[in-house]
Amino acid sequence: MRITETTLKGAFVIELEPFTDVRGFFACAWSDQEAEALGLRGHFVETLISFNEKKGTLRGMHYQAAPYGQAKLVRCTRGSIYDVIIDLRLESPTFKHWFPLEMSAENHLMLYVPVNFAHGFQTLEDNTEVTYQTSTYYAPDYGRGVRWNDPAFKISWPSDDLIMLDRDRNYDDFLAQQR
Repeated sequence: MRITETTLKGAFVIELEPFTDVRGFFACAWSDQEAEALGLRGHFVETLISFNEKKGTLRGMHYQAAPYGQAKLVRCTRGSIYDVIIDLRLESPTFKHWFPLEMSAENHLMLYVPVNFAHGFQTLEDNTEVTYQTSTYYAPDYGRGVRWNDPAFKISWPSDDLIMLDRDRNYDDFLAQQR
């Protein structure tokens, strides 16, 4: 696997380096040893799957508050997504900056999302499936979010024709949450 840091410190794009033969390919998708050498939190405790029936489905922008902050390893296993992460680390030079990545079943890209980053995606095709591995267990009382179109971030999404939950659509402005 090839691990490349994004413009947001601590967040990485992971590309498979497949070994191909007549059967198809084989690749290492994660190595604790390689990840820990880069300072990444490598131990994952849950694997979650999100199936999205319709193109334009937007899930996010979610994170978990301390002490249950989650690092995530995200991969699109069917269809394609426009994935977005936001750096919510107050001390970070890229605080409030966002990074997009188009992931698909065909390109096999993965995204390592550090703790204290919001994460979300918009599906680019019907019947899209996304797999997440998380470093801590889901703790509903610590689930948080920022609005997908919050002016504090100015995220450019591929489409305004969205299918989403009212909860995600109606999060308070991020700046109001900081007061």
